[in-house]
Amino acid sequence: MIQQESRVDVADNSGAKIAYVIRVLGRSTGRDKSTRPSASLGDRVVCSVKKALPGSDIKTGTIVKGVIVRTNYPVRRADGSYVRFDKNAIVLIDDNGNPRGTRIFGAVARELREQSYMKIVSLASEVV
Repeated sequence: MIQQESRVDVADNSGAKIAYVIRVLGRSTGRDKSTRPSASLGDRVVCSVKKALPGSDIKTGTIVKGVIVRTNYPVRRADGSYVRFDKNAIVLIDDNGNPRGTRIFGAVARELREQSYMKIVSLASEVV
């Protein structure tokens, strides 16, 4: 569960290393729920790049969109099993939903396939 003001790792080679979540897209807080919308696997977020590699196209402070590919909070699957990762991570995407980088580091969750991020799934080294 990732919410506003969360810091996440960037799991691609776009040049960004750490991002700061500004907004969770497509979610709203329900009546009598928590005041911040939370995001899970496959949700889109708007982020600010906090740390980037020198000389890359993406600079520190750039506003970008991303898809959550790993969460530390356990996510329940339809078969009753749970999946969780060591750290929270996103992959930066453009407005069409295609990844900005050409490689994806680490494993990604199978839930991205259901959200139709097939390009991210195909670039990933492992799908859990």
